[in-house]
Amino acid sequence: MTHIHRKSEHSPEEKARLQAIRDHFQTTRPSLDELVASGEYSAPMKHGVTLDIMHIASLLKQAREEAHLSLADVAERCGLDRSAISRLENGLYENTTLNTLNRLAGAYGKRFLVQLVDER
Repeated sequence: MTHIHRKSEHSPEEKARLQAIRDHFQTTRPSLDELVASGEYSAPMKHGVTLDIMHIASLLKQAREEAHLSLADVAERCGLDRSAISRLENGLYENTTLNTLNRLAGAYGKRFLVQLVDER
């Protein structure tokens, strides 16, 4: 099995924050109940939800590229932060609103539609 390693681009402050979290958890070894109570844990998502998020992310990026727009162009058109748009396009922003998706679609000259379909 091949492992893919991606270089992370964290600021020194972010690296220090993440290291402090790692150190804390290595020292305290909290139980699952303690972890949930701390707010540092979020329940895992079902695989299908993850796939849906990644599909939407791909559609957003494809629409932006087809419209020949940069992240900065889209940010200016719809009033969203450039980094937020990037996170959405990379599937890293799992809890967005329909309003945000509609604003992005409008920036690309499109509409965002929602469908209710039968389980597979």
